[in-house]
Amino acid sequence: MPLVKNGQIVADEFVTVSDDAELPGDGAVLVSATRFLADAETLAKSNRPLGVAWPNNRDVAELKPWLDRLALITLVFPTFRDGRAHSQARRLREIYGYRGELRATGQVLRDQFTFLVRNGFDSFDAKKEADAHAFGEATHRYTEFYQPTGDGHLSALQLRKLRHKAAAT
Repeated sequence: MPLVKNGQIVADEFVTVSDDAELPGDGAVLVSATRFLADAETLAKSNRPLGVAWPNNRDVAELKPWLDRLALITLVFPTFRDGRAHSQARRLREIYGYRGELRATGQVLRDQFTFLVRNGFDSFDAKKEADAHAFGEATHRYTEFYQPTGDGHLSALQLRKLRHKAAAT
């Protein structure tokens, strides 16, 4: 499956390790929430990039003690009608200040790509090559938004206020 990160199709540096498998000697690993929570202290202390695949039915607050040690959090969309991962992403970015990579995986419709970006996702695990290209385009499609979010972009109202203030000086 193609991985899109920051608008580009890239190779995935993370190796997904099943719950019963040994961790490879080195390199970036992605483990399940179950495995991570069972041995979080040891995994978080390892000298390698660490990622966790977090289901949308768990509270992201459980990750708070380890956010500074997680290089990747993958949030799952089990169906296109289930948007809880959008809320999880916003909470991770806006409330907990997570700055690592947020990856969306699962059933995401093309209509939702812009919302992924606005809610703080950096990357998308696409099922099809065409979706990967469409997601890459969505990351650059709009430059101004009315709704404020935690993606670092100012809202249209905030931009207007800045322009008005600059013109007044």
